[in-house]
Amino acid sequence: MANVDELLETFAGMTLLELSEFVKAFEDKFEVTAAAPVAVAVAGAAPAEAVEEQDEFDVILEGAGDKKIQVIKVVREIVSGLGLKEAKDLVEGAPKAILEKVNKEAAEAAKAKLEEAGAKITVK
Repeated sequence: MANVDELLETFAGMTLLELSEFVKAFEDKFEVTAAAPVAVAVAGAAPAEAVEEQDEFDVILEGAGDKKIQVIKVVREIVSGLGLKEAKDLVEGAPKAILEKVNKEAAEAAKAKLEEAGAKITVK
């Protein structure tokens, strides 16, 4: 590793113009392109950013199942301000979003209640 450390020290003392000339000479000597590894590094970095933990979830009713009345009751319990007709229309219009942009705990709790009532639920 002593050679690598020496090279790094040499590169640290060079100007940008000298480094650019070195890269061109390296590419010509070994018939390679220094741009390809940079493109791979940039492409490899993009998925890592997309792995951010999601903090807002949507609870989507896919179907009411066999116990539609129970599902309507639970929907009224979960979604505040819904009357019987609105809850019934929401359940019959599935697939529909029941809750949007809620935290993980609220989404999981709603999913558990709705599935217990017989509904098919998706959390996105």
